[in-house]
Amino acid sequence: MTQLLDGCGRKIDYLRISVTDRCDFRCIYCMAETMKFLPRQQVLTLEEIERTARLFVSQGVRKIRLTGGEPLVRPGIVGLCQRIAAMPGLRELVMTTNGSQLPKLAQPLADAGVKRLNISLDTLDPRRFRSITRSGELGRVLRGIDAACKAGFAAIKLNTVALHGRNSDEVPALVDFAITHGLDISFIEEMPLGDVGRSRPESYCSSAWVRERIAERHTLVDSAEQSGGPARYVRVSGNPGTRIGFISPISQHFCDTCNRVRLTAEGRLLLCLGHEHSLDLRGLLRRYPGDDAPVLEAIHQALQRKPARHVFDHDDVQVLRFMNVSGG
Repeated sequence: MTQLLDGCGRKIDYLRISVTDRCDFRCIYCMAETMKFLPRQQVLTLEEIERTARLFVSQGVRKIRLTGGEPLVRPGIVGLCQRIAAMPGLRELVMTTNGSQLPKLAQPLADAGVKRLNISLDTLDPRRFRSITRSGELGRVLRGIDAACKAGFAAIKLNTVALHGRNSDEVPALVDFAITHGLDISFIEEMPLGDVGRSRPESYCSSAWVRERIAERHTLVDSAEQSGGPARYVRVSGNPGTRIGFISPISQHFCDTCNRVRLTAEGRLLLCLGHEHSLDLRGLLRRYPGDDAPVLEAIHQALQRKPARHVFDHDDVQVLRFMNVSGG
């Protein structure tokens, strides 16, 4: 079986595809308040995204995550999901979303073959939600979570970016919300991507601090479970239906076991989230519309340059591109 291996010998079997840089929210950790989005002609077409997914699956990728921006604002997204999910050899198609479009799209996505959802939820307070997202409505996202719970996904996980001075005091309440609804939840350290117009060190919240707050209320049991991504999990004693994950790009990097690459909405294959090393896949797809061989060769060669690890420091901005451009 063909496999993708990087220069460090790591097996690459997970591809994250950003289908758009656009979003109906303006979250403070993801982008600046006023964003200039990519011209539409610079964004990969749905056909180019589908072709890329097929190429990677042919090379041993078994998990694809669709991201954004907000993937559900991209017209044609449900049909794209259906076509990718049906590709022979793909183990699962999953998606990360802010939840705003789930009241109407949760069931169509599940029917299209999306197996799991990650839904961003940083607060349970409507005013704070509006402050963090700059434009979002909490009630709509909560209705989206309810719709997703009824749609029959194999699993749903909440994603929370913990920030001191913003939502760190809600960590126990968010865990209780996940337990009540039978959902997993992951707490994510903010990554220093793009100049978001505020000081990140003041709000940086480590995974260790979050875990300590949870342990004040619950007995936590370490788990060796994996979901194919970077989260390290614990279980809550007495609540087997909920896993709590910690994604720690600052305090405890996960580079030794990195198994993924990212495709940006403009067609850059990012070899590492914390570096600018990339391959212009859009250029190759358009230069060779009927010939996959040179595209595959370029992908294999590019992976030899995948960095051994990222070096994030919350004190400054190492990477100028915003998270919505990288693919959330």
